[in-house]
Amino acid sequence: MIDLTAKPFYLSHEDIVWVEETLNAMTLKEKVGHLFCPIGLSADQADLQALLDEFKPAGIMFRPGDAKEVQQVHQYLQQNSKVPMLIAANLESGGNGAVTEGTEFGSQMQVGATADPEMAAKLGAVVAEEGRAAGCNWAFAPVIDLDYNFHNPITNTRTYGSDPELVGAMGKAYVEAVQARGMATSIKHFPGDGVDYRDQHLVLSVNTMEPQQWDETFGQVYQQSIDAGALTVMAGHIALPEYSKVLNPELSDHEIMPASLAPELLNDLLRDKLCFNGMIASDATSMVGFTIMMKREQAVPLTIAAGCDLFLFNKDLKEDFGYMLKGIETGLLSMARVDEAIIRTLATKATLGLHKRDLIAELDLSLIGCEAHKQMAIECADKAVTLVKNNQNILPLSRDQHSRVLLIGLGDEADMFGKKAGTVEKFQSQLEVEGFKVTLYDTSQFTMRDMMQSVEDFIADYDVVVYAAQFKTASNKTTLRINWARPMGIDAPWFSQEIPTVFISFGNPYHLMDVPRVPTYINAYTANDITIEAVVNKLMGRSAFKGQSPVDAFVGQWDTRL
Repeated sequence: MIDLTAKPFYLSHEDIVWVEETLNAMTLKEKVGHLFCPIGLSADQADLQALLDEFKPAGIMFRPGDAKEVQQVHQYLQQNSKVPMLIAANLESGGNGAVTEGTEFGSQMQVGATADPEMAAKLGAVVAEEGRAAGCNWAFAPVIDLDYNFHNPITNTRTYGSDPELVGAMGKAYVEAVQARGMATSIKHFPGDGVDYRDQHLVLSVNTMEPQQWDETFGQVYQQSIDAGALTVMAGHIALPEYSKVLNPELSDHEIMPASLAPELLNDLLRDKLCFNGMIASDATSMVGFTIMMKREQAVPLTIAAGCDLFLFNKDLKEDFGYMLKGIETGLLSMARVDEAIIRTLATKATLGLHKRDLIAELDLSLIGCEAHKQMAIECADKAVTLVKNNQNILPLSRDQHSRVLLIGLGDEADMFGKKAGTVEKFQSQLEVEGFKVTLYDTSQFTMRDMMQSVEDFIADYDVVVYAAQFKTASNKTTLRINWARPMGIDAPWFSQEIPTVFISFGNPYHLMDVPRVPTYINAYTANDITIEAVVNKLMGRSAFKGQSPVDAFVGQWDTRL
């Protein structure tokens, strides 16, 4: 029996009646539909209506788009859905997770580098206000993974860091700030990513911790957000084999499943030990970490049978709907479990007041990207940029001593949706405004002959070399390492003992593994205009470096400190 008057729901008698009456009024197919949260693929109203008519899903998530269009799509869905919908967005780093015009507050690791949980609360305020203005009511955030493995290309700057105390405090502050503003949070990715170096989008990821070690790290972090009232948890396609074996000694290695399919992790660990009473959503079920575990016809209903309340995304919604229905018919999934899952989803909606609120009146585009939110992002960047190494003592840069700058850009500027960041060009422009003569290093036409240039000829043309690196986390990336240009790594810092050299990372904080002897190294964590400006202000000495590294930027190597 689910206690809907307890944390995190705290429903009134009136709200509980709504939940029960809504459930009891559903047909079997409506119940099946309410187990799904697909990804939105079309803004066309005819397509939206067809989705509502055929499947009646509990929720949906669209990728960020034009604010007005996104708002109109969400408005149409709420006006035409029989039951109010959970409308989600990946609001990890700002309102830009919902709409392209939204405020990019800063990556979670940038927030972590301020060492101030109040900054996570400000991030929460921004995403809740801008997300709700666009019609969203569910944040797929915060990421409360612990970035223990610096080779992991997915956790990285999406996390607050590797210290459980810091991450726990940041996650709690975000949860409280977002939910105080009428939006649900989804703490993720249970049971915790960042131990493995592999990506659950591509393989089953494994958290190899022993139970006591997990309890003292990830367990404490999750407990803080659960105690703070987090409404939902996202179950990752991440296995926790040592804990699974303790909770169910009968399991063979072959039978150990990711959390999204593991009843011992969802029920015995998350619900019983951590006392989580809210809604559990699976992570995206198109990920290889999910699809390789068993035939999809079985995996779809068993995700709900194992303890997830909502099935996130699809390979093909119609096919998955059929698999879920068949699972009920064959007994893989009981109706008692279906009803329990729907009750928690409806209770989440009731906690948010979606059945009472005027969801259309909340759509206020003036909040998106507003000046107040921009000022919070400026404060975050100023407090976060971290001077990791300053062995040359050449900072601040001087227009007199360092007027000729060789700028070397590194990274893949386009994100997974093809949007260009333009970090290097923007940084170059800022330096030129400051009065520096900047030459952009172009390796595209280099040959072996260029390798034979004398050291004296090379350093005669420049006063300082500055690297601007932007390697952004994204699904399906297997590494954030630097691949140097051919021939012979001609853009690598072979000259760092010959000429002052500064390396600035606007993304991955672990680049010292590839440039260990660079004498001046800065982590900025986010590649946006606000952070670029903050970095330039610090290079010029107008603002002190205030950031505290939330991870081991020296990657445990002795030579990275030299």
